[in-house]
Amino acid sequence: MKCRVCRGPAVIDIPRHNANFCAEHFLAHCREQVRKAISQFAMLAPGDRVLVAVSGGKDSLALWDVLVDLGYDAEGVYLGLGIGEYSDESGAFARAFAATRGLKLREIDLREEYGFDVPGAARAMRRVPCSACGTSKRHLFDAAALDGGFDAVATGHNLDDEAAVLFGNVLHWDTAYLGRQLPVLPARPGFPKKVKPLVRLAERETAAWCVLRGIDYQVEECPMAAGNSHLGYKEALNGIESSSPGTKAHFYFAFLDRIAPLFDQREVRDGLGACRECGAPTTGEVCAFCRIVERATRVQVSTGTPRPGRDR
Repeated sequence: MKCRVCRGPAVIDIPRHNANFCAEHFLAHCREQVRKAISQFAMLAPGDRVLVAVSGGKDSLALWDVLVDLGYDAEGVYLGLGIGEYSDESGAFARAFAATRGLKLREIDLREEYGFDVPGAARAMRRVPCSACGTSKRHLFDAAALDGGFDAVATGHNLDDEAAVLFGNVLHWDTAYLGRQLPVLPARPGFPKKVKPLVRLAERETAAWCVLRGIDYQVEECPMAAGNSHLGYKEALNGIESSSPGTKAHFYFAFLDRIAPLFDQREVRDGLGACRECGAPTTGEVCAFCRIVERATRVQVSTGTPRPGRDR
């Protein structure tokens, strides 16, 4: 197996590109794919300050690393979710990466700052943990970006992630979500700009980037994601991709080219007011995040459970 560029020994094959690469040219390929995504979708401009949502996993750490490598002013933000050893380890990986690279990592701890964690919130709300987790991440990453004066929030969603989410939304014909499934969500009052620079890279490629760049990352999946339909959609698409390389890329980018423009983006977030608790945009009187805080606190008080990090 020889590198397509230099004809030297290759370390990875990328079937959808019908190409093999040595380490040097694979890293160059990844940089180019991220650079192309940023340019194609007008994600970032030179001099932009970027807040990278960091989990300690391969995608977010690869994203932070490549953005800095490309010359962007990028800081990280890590959200402690309180999911036992998983959260302890993910935080340790994020801190170690930042320390090794001399980068600034902002940290938010749900227990310490809001008195609940994801497992407790899931029990209080009687919903799956991923719901409380996603709501908390969106709210707090948005707030951190706005408060810090950042030009954009960057998340580590890769091609596999986006194709799987699109697959699920199409299966359910969820037009509300389909209308928002874009690589860039422009800034609006109360919302920072959100970008996904890894959409042209597959999960396997971000893992290889980390290995070749010497980045240690958390390998284990979140233990609370077991049974998540998103993982099932990924597995189904992987089966199709293995027999027909390039299917995921065509599925996702054809959607962006042909279907996404049919949605009227002006209507995606119409009718928003301000949350009476925190001031964040919401369709009701209280935003989803503040409802979680309120409900989790009420349940803890009624059961006599100490609020994590506050009442102990």
